[in-house]
Amino acid sequence: MNSYILSSLQDAHQTLTTFIENKENINKIDQAINTFVTSFQNGGAVFSCGNGGSMCDSLHFAEELTGRYRKNRAPLPATGISEAGHITCIANDFGFEHIFSRYIEAWGKKGDTLLAISTSGNSANVIKAVEVAKTKGMKVVGLLGKDGGKLKSMVDVALVIDCPITDRIQEVHIKCIHIFIEGIERQLFPENY
Repeated sequence: MNSYILSSLQDAHQTLTTFIENKENINKIDQAINTFVTSFQNGGAVFSCGNGGSMCDSLHFAEELTGRYRKNRAPLPATGISEAGHITCIANDFGFEHIFSRYIEAWGKKGDTLLAISTSGNSANVIKAVEVAKTKGMKVVGLLGKDGGKLKSMVDVALVIDCPITDRIQEVHIKCIHIFIEGIERQLFPENY
């Protein structure tokens, strides 16, 4: 009875264990944190994007930066690209693959960072956003899954969750996001730690 519950928890544990055992992933998380911190220290902003659950994760990342994580501190300039008017306008007039890139084209600037989230690594609209970000001189951190897809070679820091199952990938993505935020806070607001 309820064997799927234990199986689900064991799968999640195994996915995280596999991720941790690759020491390069720890270094990449540190690189990602330093990339975000450099943007903030130099007056830049951080944007994030993704589809479906990955959009929710991108919003979670942004709200923790503009709000707070564990303790009160000054807000940081971060935006999860999700405004309904923008998305429906761009999807209707230009096509769904442009919903994130047009936003980056409008608001992104050299010194900013984009967090690009795609469990497949092949989301066309995320790829276009990365392409535009790179032309603007922005840095890009990728939270990816499976084999990293096309995005793996396009981003500056690629964190790839080597797993074929989307929900397992997303579970490690949110763990990485929380570590990003803690790392950012530890560097920019050391008095809180």
